[in-house]
Amino acid sequence: MNDGVNGVALAVFIFFFVLVTAMGFMAARWRKAENENSLDEWGLGGRSFGTWVTWFLLGGDLYTAYTFVAVPAAIYAAGAAGFFAVPYTILVYPLIFTFLPRLWSVSHKHGYVTTSDFVRGRFGSKGLSLAVAVTGILATMPYIALQLVGIQAVLDVMGVGGGEDTNWFIKDLPLLIAFGVLAAYTYSSGLRAPALIAFVKDTLIYIVIAVAIIYIPIKLGGFADIFASASDKFTEQGKGGLVPDDGGHWGYATLALGSALALFMYPHSITATLSSRSRDVIRRNTTILPLYSLMLGFLALLGFMAIAAGVTVENGQLAIPQLFETMFPDWFAGIAFAAIGIGALVPAAIMSIAAANLFTRNIYKDFIRPDATPAQETKVSKLVSLLVKVGALVFVLGMDKTVAINFQLLGGIWILQTFPALVGGLFTRWFHRWALLGGWAVGMVYGTAAAYGVASPTQKHFGGSSTEIPGIGEIGYIGLTAFVLNVLVTVVLTFVLRAVKAPDGVDQTQPSDYTADAGDPGVKADLPPATAGSSH
Repeated sequence: MNDGVNGVALAVFIFFFVLVTAMGFMAARWRKAENENSLDEWGLGGRSFGTWVTWFLLGGDLYTAYTFVAVPAAIYAAGAAGFFAVPYTILVYPLIFTFLPRLWSVSHKHGYVTTSDFVRGRFGSKGLSLAVAVTGILATMPYIALQLVGIQAVLDVMGVGGGEDTNWFIKDLPLLIAFGVLAAYTYSSGLRAPALIAFVKDTLIYIVIAVAIIYIPIKLGGFADIFASASDKFTEQGKGGLVPDDGGHWGYATLALGSALALFMYPHSITATLSSRSRDVIRRNTTILPLYSLMLGFLALLGFMAIAAGVTVENGQLAIPQLFETMFPDWFAGIAFAAIGIGALVPAAIMSIAAANLFTRNIYKDFIRPDATPAQETKVSKLVSLLVKVGALVFVLGMDKTVAINFQLLGGIWILQTFPALVGGLFTRWFHRWALLGGWAVGMVYGTAAAYGVASPTQKHFGGSSTEIPGIGEIGYIGLTAFVLNVLVTVVLTFVLRAVKAPDGVDQTQPSDYTADAGDPGVKADLPPATAGSSH
């Protein structure tokens, strides 16, 4: 790693960073609405995005700095087990094809902005809605933190911010500047900012990956030599070569399945989905988004390339940025670093907006100020989007950053516990609202306690996301185990509560709401958030 600053790469990085910053502020005037003081406009882009804008937005939202930094870093450090991210993104699209159009329809019909809005309307329970909202906010902060870690990784490789012995403020100053810029244009432009920036981000990523999978193997002697080098390293370390060893099969499978179930439970995934203008836009996107999974597979191979290139770093998350600096000319390394940096800004903006919408609609409006106007909601949401980013900074500055992927996996354990209420509620009203709340509580307590007990070489607690599965004895993903417990408790409690005729909440939705589309009778193209409040 270079001790000094890579001036050429830094100049290219700054150019693209300034470009997307300008686009972020200009986005406020892109498709400008007559009434900007509503969450539909600030938080959902007016629910007006078509197929391509939604595709870039969802791609920029789901394939993040985590994609570029943490997945190849996991493969660099742990071998083929890190490839779990590829099958889980393949599993997720048939899954979301079945329920996202239903969620879009009922949300459009009733003016729902968040998943908690739907849960409250479906089950008539502010308590369950609050649980979903708090979980969403809690799970989103470490995910935003992961994006900030990605920015910090490329800054470290470029030599910006000083070494480990540098004063903490000087070392983290570039990250704080990036945070401030992100906060400013998110506050100003809302969801339109990441939607516009996503075009630049995805274009850069596709260019970098196309070049990397051709150029780097040529310089390293071909894929045969790359795989041989990786296999030798992992065999020496006892990690099973290029495939997970027998003891890792349960961990690999449960992590892939659990991550697939969790991905579209995140508030930012739902926010990007609800910003689309029709059910058909969502269905089309579930068929073309797997193109990103192909890209992810190529990205994952960078972990093996880093091994073959002889990249040696103490902090695994620096492996891929260091590979780029080692293998590419400085000017193209700058483009690659910009792709990672912008790949962090887009999802971080969407995530902070989504978490802010949850607070505003399902905590502030439900419990603090029920008579809040759409303008007041928007103002609160803007302010909370700033506070959420501060919370993410606490994760970054206060927790170990060497295993960056654990940030996202910890959030996955939590957010997966909202699956029964959200996806279950989209297809059936059988689950009792109190049973769903009880199952959620059991899943959250078990998942958090189990994750707390996992140690790593650098962390005493929250050092990983896998532990022994009760009753099976195999090592598996904590989130999926917690989810199974959640479902079991929910089903048992539902039988009990229905047997004793416990009071059920009022369902505000109708069967036809779940298949409604824009332009159908009773479905308005632009439904103000105030309508959602009055329907409950």
